[in-house]
Amino acid sequence: MPAPADPLSQVFHALADPTRRAMLERLSRESATVGELSEPFDMSRPAISQHLRVLERAGLIERTTRAQWRVCTIRPEPLDRATAWVEENRALWTAQFDRLDDVLRRLQEGDSDA
Repeated sequence: MPAPADPLSQVFHALADPTRRAMLERLSRESATVGELSEPFDMSRPAISQHLRVLERAGLIERTTRAQWRVCTIRPEPLDRATAWVEENRALWTAQFDRLDDVLRRLQEGDSDA
């Protein structure tokens, strides 16, 4: 499946994988080298690199070189945008469900009057 083009979809695509979420959780505590990030996972270095590329493409991490190590750091801005999208849509969905509850309540009250 090709990577999504728009930034918000890239963030949600990156967050859809439990390995990438675990990597972000680790990076939320402190920066880590690629080796440190790969330690808890039973997968090849190329697979780890692929996960990191997805996170980097989504803007969720930044990789820098320090001496011979590649250090990964979390970037929270894309998560902030994703959170804002979820919260905005949650308000819309809640309003829709509230209206549905009102309609169902009125229908039930009408049935009990008959």
